[in-house]
Amino acid sequence: MSVKLIAEIGQAHNGSLHKAHDYIEAIATTGVNAIKFQTHIAEAESSIYEPFRVKFTDKYATRFDYWKAMQFTLEQWQELKAHCDDVQIEFMSSPFSNAAVDLLEEVGVACYKIGSGEVNNFLLLEKIAQTSKPVILSSGMSSYEELDKTVDFLKSKEVVFSIMQCTTAYPTQPEQYGLNVIQELKARYGVRVGFSDHSARAETAIAAVALGAEILEFHTVFSKNDFGPDVSSSLTINEIKALTEAVRNIEKALISPVDKFDNSKFAELKSIFEKSLSINKDLKAGHAIQFSDLEAKKPANKGIPASIFKEVIGKRLVKDMKQWDFLTEDDIK
Repeated sequence: MSVKLIAEIGQAHNGSLHKAHDYIEAIATTGVNAIKFQTHIAEAESSIYEPFRVKFTDKYATRFDYWKAMQFTLEQWQELKAHCDDVQIEFMSSPFSNAAVDLLEEVGVACYKIGSGEVNNFLLLEKIAQTSKPVILSSGMSSYEELDKTVDFLKSKEVVFSIMQCTTAYPTQPEQYGLNVIQELKARYGVRVGFSDHSARAETAIAAVALGAEILEFHTVFSKNDFGPDVSSSLTINEIKALTEAVRNIEKALISPVDKFDNSKFAELKSIFEKSLSINKDLKAGHAIQFSDLEAKKPANKGIPASIFKEVIGKRLVKDMKQWDFLTEDDIK
């Protein structure tokens, strides 16, 4: 199964339906498998008491006001889903309330991505479990103790799920990536494991794939100068194109093991690049060859292989030899 690449628009649209559609058009050119939004219904998920994670603007008095500005209507979500269908890319969206799940069920989603802050929200998890849809669970802020409880819950509900290693830091620094956790999650839970990236560096996701990630999620933005809370942890469209190509190449490498016991396919190249022994100075017949008399020159098969030079040391020349002559078995005794 190939790595699933998910480009998250999140709130990069800044509440503009037109911009959300622009993102779909742009991301559809990158080769990713899915586009992910976030479905926020302010009244259902937040309150005026919620603090800003990042105070990136004075435009909104509270984060509750910000979530209201990021909302779309059911009809608008249906338009976005239809657009994704038109460009043949999967529509995804993370719900942050039970009401958002109801909305997304009407819109139509194939699976649910659970954000890091919802891992302990068993009310939401129960709601999603009732849909019988598969779940991608982000582990960002969760300890193994917390994840164990959530995994047990999902298993009890017979939910098919995957887990994403994720670090809730924006942007994530190299010492925070937690790439080691990818294999830990696989060993602990025996499910498909992915990597949700906030580093804004393609190299992070490429490394994650090389280390076993089967799903990649990353934020996207048109410009690093854009407005929004996730800009500093997002990749541009061109960066996503390069990342997609790199991931597909790494995939090919991972499913194409090289047999280091068999180098027969390199026979012709070995004859070109490998070397034969030669004499590095004029020498007379009867001379006992020393290490300092020898050089190795291309190509192979013109004389004694350089790999067995020790067998030549101390042997005597049977004839005079000139500088840079190849040394053969017939030249020594």
